[in-house]
Amino acid sequence: MIPFLHLGPLTIPTFGLMVAAGLLVSAYVLQADFDRRRDTFLKSGYLKESNEPSHHDEGFLVIGIAGLSGLVGARLYHVLESPRELMADPSLLVSRFGFAWFGGFLGGFVALIFLAKYYRIPALEFMDVCSPAAAVGYAIGRIGCLLSGDGDYGVPTKLPWGMSFPNGVVPTTARVHPTPIYEFLIWMLIATILWQLGKKTLGGEAPGKVFCAYLISTGVARFGIEFIRINPKSFLGMSNAQTASLVSILLGIILVVRIKSNKQKGNATV
Repeated sequence: MIPFLHLGPLTIPTFGLMVAAGLLVSAYVLQADFDRRRDTFLKSGYLKESNEPSHHDEGFLVIGIAGLSGLVGARLYHVLESPRELMADPSLLVSRFGFAWFGGFLGGFVALIFLAKYYRIPALEFMDVCSPAAAVGYAIGRIGCLLSGDGDYGVPTKLPWGMSFPNGVVPTTARVHPTPIYEFLIWMLIATILWQLGKKTLGGEAPGKVFCAYLISTGVARFGIEFIRINPKSFLGMSNAQTASLVSILLGIILVVRIKSNKQKGNATV
C-alpha cells in the first residue's frame, strides 16, 4: 500500500488525495444533475435564470460546502465513538486518519438542508439531486482507505483476492477482505441506479424517491459489509456503523411510506 506520496519535499497522504478526487468527481456528477433538471427548477422558480454557462456552478458550491461539513462530521463522530481516548489525547481531533461514514452523512446532511433553503428548492427534491453524487464521492473516497491501509479492511480470508497491508497506517500481514474495493464497486452501482431513478423524477414524480433509495440501499450495503469488517461490536452485538445503518434504512422506509401516503391523499383530493 502507499499511505503517502513523496514528491520532493512534499509528502501527500493518499487518503486525502482520494477524498479530494472524490469531491471533485461528485461535484461534476451533481452539476450534471442540476443541469438536466434546470428547466424544471426554473419553471418552479427555484433557481435564478442565467444565459451564462459559467454561472451554472451550483454543483461545485454545494459539494465544496457539504463536503467540508461531511469531513468535519465524519471526524467528530469517529473520535466521539471512543471518548476516553479523546480525553487522553485531544490531538486526535485533528488527526488525518479515522473518519466515520455516518458522521460524514450527518455533517453533509445538515449543510444540505441550509443549501436547499439558499437555492429555494424543497428539501426532499434537493436531496434527490445530491444522492447520486454522494454515492460517487463515498466510493472514490474508499479507494483512499485502500491505498493508505488505514484499518478499514476486513477480517482474514482465504479467498484468492485477499490482500495484506504490511505497510499500511494500520498494518497487517494477514490476507484480509479488501472491503474498500467491495464498497467502491457497490457504491458505484448504487450511484448508477440512483442516477437512472432520477430520470423518473424529471417527469413529475413525487420528490424524495431517489433520496429514500439512497438511504435504504447504502444502509443495507454498509450493514452487510460490517459482517466482514474488524470494527468492534457495541449495541446488541452490532457495530456502531451497523446501528447507524439501521437508522438510515428505517428513515428511508418511513419517508417512502409518507411520500406514498401524501401522493394518495393528493390523488383523492383531485
